[in-house]
Amino acid sequence: MSQTHAPMEMRSEHAADFWVNQRVISLGGITVYPMECRPLTFHRTPKLIARSDPEAFHLSLIKRGAGAVTLGKDTVVHGVKDIHTSDTSRPFDISSGPHSVEIIGVEVPKALLPLPPHTAGRVIGKRISAREGMGALLATFLDQVTKDSRSYRPAEGPRLSGVLADLVASLFAGVLEADRSLTPETHRRALALRVMAFIRDHADDPLLDVPAIAAAHHISVSYLHRVFQQEADGATVAAFLQGRRLARARQDLADPLHQGVPVHVIGARRGFRHASAFSRAFREAYGLPPAAFRAQARQDPEGTVPPAAFRAARHDPEQTA
Repeated sequence: MSQTHAPMEMRSEHAADFWVNQRVISLGGITVYPMECRPLTFHRTPKLIARSDPEAFHLSLIKRGAGAVTLGKDTVVHGVKDIHTSDTSRPFDISSGPHSVEIIGVEVPKALLPLPPHTAGRVIGKRISAREGMGALLATFLDQVTKDSRSYRPAEGPRLSGVLADLVASLFAGVLEADRSLTPETHRRALALRVMAFIRDHADDPLLDVPAIAAAHHISVSYLHRVFQQEADGATVAAFLQGRRLARARQDLADPLHQGVPVHVIGARRGFRHASAFSRAFREAYGLPPAAFRAQARQDPEGTVPPAAFRAARHDPEQTA
């Protein structure tokens, strides 16, 4: 933990049979680490700060258990789907409570956060929910990154680090209602991530289209296209939406539980208003019609997807990740 976070005093009532499972994922300058352990208490003292200070903000997304953070005279208790924060430059006590805890920890150097440190520091110690808004978006991102970190190439680390820094900055700014302190680049990237999350949540709606997506975010269609072009590897909004629908339809077609559902019904459930449009898009993306794909999946349930599938999957972060 001294290497992952900062030097600390640690104590546990379960020292005799203590166990911990932790992975460390380095994303450029930011570190993410999923961890689960028996009850533990962390103490960051003024003496330890004077000895070594990496000058970083810490966030912990609580997946299981609970924790209490004490900063000065204030103590805040956090539960599942809460995010607690601390600052390596300030003394703190963090207790994981009487039961084992599972978290995803994040270490963000202050220099990498696109938000003035004195502004970001005002968030430290506040209770932040991961159930909605930017907190939920950050939680989804962390879950995805930690689910299978081996799927990311080392060269992708700096970009993931930039996305994560922008998410944390947007979260902090939202807590403080200090959006004016964010850079335009951070605003744009945060908007792109919100739009992608919105599309994933509403892709099955056959009435969802580009104008509806723009209207839901109170922006013009032209600005929506510009944001996507700059922040989504050049993917168009329409391609991202169709990729999400196709990926879900493909999963349904390969699922034995849906083998009695007609192909055109699956297409309709996944947002395609016309069977012919669904069939044509599916063939273009995966190299064969939906019915043929379903037949192949039944014959070879462990088989691989035709290479053409990646044309659709590359516009769908949930598939590529």
